[in-house]
Amino acid sequence: MKTLAAITPAKSTDFILREVELDDPRPGELIVRIVGAGVCHTDINCREQYYPVPLPAVLGHEGAGIVERVGEGVTKVAPGDHVVLTFYSCGRCPSCAMQKPSYCDWAYQGNFGGQRTDGSATMRCGDDVLHGAFFHQSSFAHTALATERNVVKVRKDSPLELLGPLGCGFQTGAGAVLNSLNPPPSSSLAVFGVGSVGLAAVMAAVIAGCAPIIAVDVHPGRLELAAELGATVSIDARSSDPVEAIRNTAGGGVAYSLETSAKPAVLRQAVDCLRPLGVCGLIGGSPMGTEVALDMNTLLFGRTVRGIIQGDSVPDILIPRLVDALMDGRFPLEKLISFYDFTDINRAMADAEAGRAIKPVLRMPAAV
Repeated sequence: MKTLAAITPAKSTDFILREVELDDPRPGELIVRIVGAGVCHTDINCREQYYPVPLPAVLGHEGAGIVERVGEGVTKVAPGDHVVLTFYSCGRCPSCAMQKPSYCDWAYQGNFGGQRTDGSATMRCGDDVLHGAFFHQSSFAHTALATERNVVKVRKDSPLELLGPLGCGFQTGAGAVLNSLNPPPSSSLAVFGVGSVGLAAVMAAVIAGCAPIIAVDVHPGRLELAAELGATVSIDARSSDPVEAIRNTAGGGVAYSLETSAKPAVLRQAVDCLRPLGVCGLIGGSPMGTEVALDMNTLLFGRTVRGIIQGDSVPDILIPRLVDALMDGRFPLEKLISFYDFTDINRAMADAEAGRAIKPVLRMPAAV
């Protein structure tokens, strides 16, 4: 079938809109008419080739839409269902068997390989093969080809055009708190970097009952929004030492911290502000080969640094939970979102890179 897609033709280039040919669904696959697609820094990183995704490609991995067709054997969803598209996992490897699908043995090939895991293409533009199947969705398009494993059915009374970022960024930040750290009520938490992922973590920390909730950033506007969403302390890292400020605020250090900026110096701060036995979660995705220096004696006092992918989420569990929280007014993600027409994708991407928009969402004609 034909659909309009935004193609990334080469490194660091603008997206171009072209009509492409999308493969029919095979067994276990389905077609989704996209209503809204979030713009994530992973899309930016792949366009800039921080991660070696093959180009030309159709990116986009925070899609939400309506199921149009299903392939043979699909029972999880049916045409007409509202769904959020999320990351791919194989369902068979040891990590998947342990209900840790974001650490799937096939995660890199299945999400960044630009093709099905059997090596077949899902998209063409004229006679040229495109690298589709990005996160097994390539949702920078009017229509996406997904698999039964990476779609999550959501309630039809929820605002579908808002929900795409739950498939990655919001899921990552919220899941890092609710799943990975799982702090007891009244635990102290510092979030370094309150962009879309960090603000989702702040909202989740409110749900978890954390106190204090400390937001650290260099953008005053984001710190103001973090306070509106529930952060009890805001620290502008341009004018004060975050580690010293956190130690003074939280009685010598916090029990938990999250690093979302992907900057080594910030990760060092997120570790150094921990009290003994504290846990730092690393979320920020940096270029391959990025290294960080830590004081080994700091770690010796029971402190832990652990990487977190996709908030340790089982998407079929966490995403509906977050949708329910949104509908109850406890996860107001609409305050983070700026809408753009799909044809304005390059402006949306530029605004995301410059920090003018926290979470751009591309609205497709289907949303009108």
